Amino acid sequence: MKQVTATGQTVEEAVESALAQLKTTKDRTDIAIIDEGKKGFLGIFGSRPAVVKVTVIHDPLEEAKKFLIQVSEKMGAPVEIEVRRDGKQVLFILTGEKIALLIGKRGQTLNSLQYLTQLVINRFSYQYLTLILDAEDYRKRRNETLIQLAHRLAQKALKSGKDVALEPMPSYERKVIHTALSENTRVKTFSDGSEPHRFIVITPKKA
Repeated sequence: MKQVTATGQTVEEAVESALAQLKTTKDRTDIAIIDEGKKGFLGIFGSRPAVVKVTVIHDPLEEAKKFLIQVSEKMGAPVEIEVRRDGKQVLFILTGEKIALLIGKRGQTLNSLQYLTQLVINRFSYQYLTLILDAEDYRKRRNETLIQLAHRLAQKALKSGKDVALEPMPSYERKVIHTALSENTRVKTFSDGSEPHRFIVITPKKA
């Protein structure tokens, strides 16, 4: 967090001094007046400067975008980011010529980037935000794959009579599996392990 304490003959002067040091504008800061100062006799004797503490306010979405743009450039796959926000849900849609590099095998790279970007966004946010990264409609296609996988593995669990553990997945992907099998009265699902390696177990219900 960038913060400076500055002085001036007036509060306005002190604020201007602080903004110049921080190289920012008033609308991007939080200003606390420590001392309004005092004009002395003849403007000299007994005077006291005004003192302010100015703190830069970071926009969590902008910080997350900045982080993602820097990482993607270092990976050799620069991106453009479209931001959509619905309350505490934030969607970043990535586009770029080498977007496949950022998606990775079974979306593992995209999931890792999402996990790291979520840490960044919540480092600067006053409320917890849920971030989803998407590229080339990957999330929709992935959800369809997960639903098919859920039903297939549920049948496997019923046929073998044994628990079936899935690979580690992010929480929203686990939710897709839970939802897909919620109406199946012959199996139940639960999550096990610790983030970011938490996974789902499908277990057959005993008759």
